Amino acid sequence: MRIGELAEQAGTTTRTLRYYESRGLLPARRAENGYRSYDEDDLRLLQQIRTLQDFGFDLEETRPFVDCLRAGHPAGDSCPASLAVYRRKLGELDALIGRLSTVRAEVGAQLARAELEASAALPGGPEPRCELGGHP
Repeated sequence: MRIGELAEQAGTTTRTLRYYESRGLLPARRAENGYRSYDEDDLRLLQQIRTLQDFGFDLEETRPFVDCLRAGHPAGDSCPASLAVYRRKLGELDALIGRLSTVRAEVGAQLARAELEASAALPGGPEPRCELGGHP
C-alpha cells in the first residue's frame, strides 16, 4: 500500500509517517515507481506505536517494541527490552501518582484552611469581596 493508504488505515497523517521513517521506526521501502511502499506488518508497527503513545510513552520508548515486532515476534512486548521499558514506565507512573497524591493532600489542606477562614466572621471588619464577580 502507499503512504496515504497506510496513514488512513492507521488513523494518522502522511507527515507523521514520514517523521517515523526519518527516526528509523518505519521502513523506507520504495516501489519501482519511486513511491513509498508499505504492508500489513508496517500497519502493525504503527498500531503498536500509537497504542504506546496513547499510554503516555514517548516515541523513543516505542523503539524496543518496534524492534521486537521486526524480529518476527507476534507481539511487540514479548522481548526483554520491551519488558524493561514497561517496568521503567510503571516506576515513572508510580512516582507521578505519589507526587499527585502529595499535591492533592496539600490542596485539600489549603481548601480546608480557606473555608475555615471564610466562615469565621470578623466583627467590625470589612466584608470580603468576591474577585470573580466583583460582589461583596
